[in-house]
Amino acid sequence: MSTKDSSQTMKSTTAAKRLGIYLPAAPEEFQAATPTRAELEELERNPPEWLVELRRNGPHPRPVVAGRLAISISGLARGGVTEALTTEQIQALRDDPPAWLVTERAVHAKVRAEEERLAAERTAD
Repeated sequence: MSTKDSSQTMKSTTAAKRLGIYLPAAPEEFQAATPTRAELEELERNPPEWLVELRRNGPHPRPVVAGRLAISISGLARGGVTEALTTEQIQALRDDPPAWLVTERAVHAKVRAEEERLAAERTAD
């Protein structure tokens, strides 16, 4: 078995993805950094105020937006959402969903139900 190398570095885009944040909204020093796994783990354990604020208020990357809206990333694109959204913008969409969002939620629910059905079938075999 190999041991985990905590000195291995990663690009800031990878670190942002793992932290679930929108990289252009992060501080410049984070954008220019090449954090190690240990540094990333420390950020997750003890997030600085800027990270807490980004996670709380955004702007959020598309995977986070899609998850909060209960649709797929493709559904966001079909709905015309191509930019990062803030928590406030996401909440506004949830409070008064446009027709495309209602449709995408229904499609996403059907896809998930089918995936669960197929997984249950595989488990039963």
